[in-house]
Amino acid sequence: MANKVDNCTTCNKSLVETGCVRFPCPVCGNELGRCTSCRQQSNPYKCPKCGFTGA
Repeated sequence: MANKVDNCTTCNKSLVETGCVRFPCPVCGNELGRCTSCRQQSNPYKCPKCGFTGA
């Protein structure tokens, strides 16, 4: 993984609360982050490096 992300990939919220996650993109391995709200709502995210989308 390249750089540690500090903000949600979807909404840009800081990843400091309990329930936030960081994980590698399943296609390119770039680190992605998800805040608790976006995870609970299944908001879509897009990898800025390769364009992979998930929810």
